[in-house]
Amino acid sequence: MRAAKVLVACCFAVTAVDAQRPQKPSAPDIYLVTIDTLRADHVHCYGYERVQTPALDALAKDGIRFAQAFTPSPITNTSHTTILTGLLPSSHGVTDFAVPLAAVHPTWAELLKKKGYHTAAFIGAVILDSKSLAPGLDRGFDFYDNFPEHPLTKSRFGRVERRGMDVVQHAEKWMNAHPAGPHFVWVHLYDPHDPYEPPPPYSQTYKDHLYDGEIAYADAALENFVAYLKKQGRYENSTIIVVGDHGEGLGEHHEDTHGIFLYDSTTHVPLIMKLPGRSNAARVVDAQMRTTDILPTVLDLLHASAPVKLDGESLKPYFGGAESASRTAFGETDYPLRFGWAPLRSVRTDGFKFIEAPKPELYDLQKDPGELKNEYGPTNEMVQKGRKLLTDLRAKKPAAAAGSAATASPGSANQLQALGYVGQTETSSTNAPSGLPDPKDKIEEQNLLHTAMIASEDERPAEARSALEKVLQLDSKSPTALKQIGELELKAGEYAKAAAHLKTAREIRPGDATAAFEAGQALEKTDDLGGARDALEASLKLQPSQLPARLLLGQVYLRLNEPKAADDQFEAALLLEPKSVEAQIGVAKTQIAQGNFADAAQELEGLSKSHPDNADVFDALAEAYAGAGRREDAQQAESRAKQLQKNKRR
Repeated sequence: MRAAKVLVACCFAVTAVDAQRPQKPSAPDIYLVTIDTLRADHVHCYGYERVQTPALDALAKDGIRFAQAFTPSPITNTSHTTILTGLLPSSHGVTDFAVPLAAVHPTWAELLKKKGYHTAAFIGAVILDSKSLAPGLDRGFDFYDNFPEHPLTKSRFGRVERRGMDVVQHAEKWMNAHPAGPHFVWVHLYDPHDPYEPPPPYSQTYKDHLYDGEIAYADAALENFVAYLKKQGRYENSTIIVVGDHGEGLGEHHEDTHGIFLYDSTTHVPLIMKLPGRSNAARVVDAQMRTTDILPTVLDLLHASAPVKLDGESLKPYFGGAESASRTAFGETDYPLRFGWAPLRSVRTDGFKFIEAPKPELYDLQKDPGELKNEYGPTNEMVQKGRKLLTDLRAKKPAAAAGSAATASPGSANQLQALGYVGQTETSSTNAPSGLPDPKDKIEEQNLLHTAMIASEDERPAEARSALEKVLQLDSKSPTALKQIGELELKAGEYAKAAAHLKTAREIRPGDATAAFEAGQALEKTDDLGGARDALEASLKLQPSQLPARLLLGQVYLRLNEPKAADDQFEAALLLEPKSVEAQIGVAKTQIAQGNFADAAQELEGLSKSHPDNADVFDALAEAYAGAGRREDAQQAESRAKQLQKNKRR
C-alpha cells in the first residue's frame, strides 16, 4: 500500500510539473474563402450602403481589411490559380480554361501538407472542377469536392453550380468526419456570378439590384461557416482569409460582366484576414496589395519555406504598420482571344494605370478613379514607365507558359457556355495585341454573345437568336455568333440551317474542333455523309480524344459501306472508353457488315446479359442472328428490342 501511495504521489507531482510547463501552441487552422465575382465597392465594410454583409464586416472587425487589393485576372480559374500559387497568370501559365497547372508550380495545399495539414477544397462551380476545366488545382488536397461526372439534374444548380449554403454544408460535413487538425480548407462561393438569381428572401429584399442580393446570400453562407467554426472551437486559433477572385463590370465601360477588360470594376477585390487570437483587429491597410501576396503571407505566418518562384510578397510587414508603401499590380487577360480580339495587359503603380491595347490607355487614378478620361500619349512618362514594367515582366515569362493551350472537351465547352463563357478557344494565344481588334470596339458584341449564351442555357432560344442576329449585324463574320446560331438550329432540329451556319463559322475559324463536330452532326442528319465524314475527321484531327465524334464517325462510315474504316473508329473509341456500350455495338455492326455474323452474335450475346435493358443491343443481335440463319433467335431478339423501345417511350 505504501508503494502504491508513493507511485500515486509521484504521478501527481509529474502532472503538476507538466501543467506548469509552457504548452506548445497547436498550428492554426487555415481557412481560405474565395467569393466569386465580388467587387470591393459592393461590400458594406468597404463603404457600400446598399447591401448588408454582416459576416464580412465582422471578420474585418476581428482582423485586417486591405482597402486596395487587386487581382491580375478577371477570369475565375486563372485568378484562383494565382491565389493558390502566388504567381501571375503569365508565370503559372493557366491563362485559359482547361489548361493544366504545371507540376513545377506547387499549390497552397501541397505546401501546407508538408507542414502536417489536412487539406480539403469545396468548389461552387464546375469551372474549378479539377477533372475538366481546372486540372491540377486539386494537387495536395486530401479531398477535392468535384462535380459529379453524370449529374442527376438538368438544373444549373447541381449540374454546373452549387448554392453557397450547399458548399458550406459540404465543408462542414467533411470537417465533422475529419476532426483531427490542423486543417487547410478552401471554400469557394460562386453565387455573385451571373446570372443573378439569389434565393428568397434575398430575391425580394434586393429585387432591384440582384447582384447585391447574391452578395448578401454569399455573406449569409459565410456567416454560417464562421458560426460553425466558433461552435467547434476552431475560430480563435485560426487564420481566415476572405478574398474576391475578380469583380464585375455592371455596365461600367460598357462591360456587363467580366473577363474582357482590366479596369478596377473587375480587378479591385475585397481582401480580409482574421489572424489567430484576433491580433491586429480592426486594422485597415490602405496601401495597394495583390492577390499574389496571399500565399507568401500564409507561408510567412507559418514559418514555412516558400517556393523559389513567387510573384508576390508577404503582407506581414503591413500588419503592425511598419510598412505602408504600395505594391505594383499587374493585370492580364487572354479571354478576348476566344473571340479573335486582342489580349490586354495592365500595370497599376504610382497612382496611375496603364493598359496596353491596340488603343492604349492611361488613367490618373487620383483625379479619375472611375478610369473615364484616357490621358494616353506615347511620350508620357507614366506610359513609358508602364511599358517598361510590362516589357520586363514578359522577359521573365517561363518558356513553358508561352505554349499553353486549352484542351477543353466538347462537354466542358458546353459547361462553360452554361456559365456564360465562350466554350472554345478561337485563336492562338499571343502577347502582341497588334493586328487584332481592340476589345473596346467589340464590347457590345461580347455583351450580346453573353446574353445569348445565358438565354440558350435557360431554354429561351428566341431571345438567344435575337441577340445573335444583332451580333451579326455588327459583324457578319463573327465566328462565335455563327457557331452559336448553328448550335441553336441543331438543337431545334433545323439541320440544314445548322450545317450552313457552322460551315461559315468553320471557314472563318478552321481551328474550332467543336464547330467541326457539330457540323458533322448536322450534315449526318441531312444525309450528307461525305460532308459529315470530312467535318468529323477535321474535328478529330484537332482534338483526337473526342469519344462522341469517334462514335458518330464510325456510324457514318457504316452508312458509307466502309466497315473497316468504321471498325477503326469504334476501336479507337474503346481505347478512350473501354466500357462504352455504343462502341462495342459498333464493333459488332462492322462484323455484321463484313459477314462475320457468328462473331458478332457472340459478342452481342455477352452484351445482352450485361445490358439487358438496352434496345440497341437486341436490335443489333437480331440482325446478327438473321445473318447467321438463326431465324427464331432473330425474332426473339427483335421482339425484345421493340418492347424495350416501347418502354422507353412511355
